[in-house]
Amino acid sequence: MNDSPSPRSAGYRMPAEWEPHAGTWLTWPHDPETWPEQDAEQIESGYLQIVKAVAQGEQTHILVQDKSAEKVLHNKLRTNGVNVDQVFLYDIPTNSPWIRDYGPNFLVREKENGREVAINDWDFDSWGRKYKWELDDLAGSVIADQLECPKFKPGIVLEGGAIEVNGRGTCLTTDSCILNPNRNGGIRRERMEKFLKNYLGTPKIIWLTGNLEGDDTDGHVDNLARFVNPTTIVCSLEKNAGDANYLALKNNYDRLQAAKDQDGNPFRIIPLPTPGYVGSATERLPASYANFYITNSAVLVPAYDHPNDTKVLELLAPLFPKRNIIPIPCKTIIRGLGGIHCLTQQQPWEDNSSGNRV
Repeated sequence: MNDSPSPRSAGYRMPAEWEPHAGTWLTWPHDPETWPEQDAEQIESGYLQIVKAVAQGEQTHILVQDKSAEKVLHNKLRTNGVNVDQVFLYDIPTNSPWIRDYGPNFLVREKENGREVAINDWDFDSWGRKYKWELDDLAGSVIADQLECPKFKPGIVLEGGAIEVNGRGTCLTTDSCILNPNRNGGIRRERMEKFLKNYLGTPKIIWLTGNLEGDDTDGHVDNLARFVNPTTIVCSLEKNAGDANYLALKNNYDRLQAAKDQDGNPFRIIPLPTPGYVGSATERLPASYANFYITNSAVLVPAYDHPNDTKVLELLAPLFPKRNIIPIPCKTIIRGLGGIHCLTQQQPWEDNSSGNRV
């Protein structure tokens, strides 16, 4: 770990996703290799629903490959009823659309003159160098530079989908992912905990493990368990004992039942159904309802044409009484091995007079 001041020592913390946003960042899909043999129009249809929903409640920032793509997308958004006054496009080339994992990891701190925002610029290597990643890794840095706010450079790999915080000092993560030898040369748990505590401002780390069948991230926590408020966690749980995901999900559920928060108090743990087997006869996809995204005005929830779609919407509605619960069809999007949360990255609200908003 470098000797420069850490975010925690400077008073910063990673806010919870439900805290007020200044905006949401996405990357428009452009690489057919992400969704092999899939209809580009169907993929874009899912994206348009996400963008339209996000733009109803906050600024929406979208990365595109070049100027020509920017013009095409602007027209597409307008003709599909998106509030384009809330949408801002940036010519920042990328390898993939999964900005959750390579985009800026935003932090906040409260000062006398208001709330200030900073950024952790983690390294990104495509989930253990599985795919091309150089443009993605650079894109996060470019966004951070354009925002012109304080930036911390931890100097290690960490993906946004691998961490989940309650904004009060607790972080959920998985050892199967962030301690994997394909990242950071097999970093030791104790050293990784120091990074998480110092760069996220989370003195309490809760370790889960395992991953969904078909998940190429080695077990991102945003497919497994999510905070819905500082004291409540929804946790994916498979009822079918014959399912390949049954034991791993039950193990995580049991761990959370025994876990304590940053103040030593137990959490309320709510079982979150799964959509069962999603995929082809030869390939299972990492479909999960936990991969939802919380905006200022709504919660965007994956839908898979499964009976549990309705159950999940009914489960989440009372947990977010001031937000609309919006189902987003994801049977096509998940073929890229990611979901709604993977495609989005929140930028928290700030109110200092100098301002760093785009």
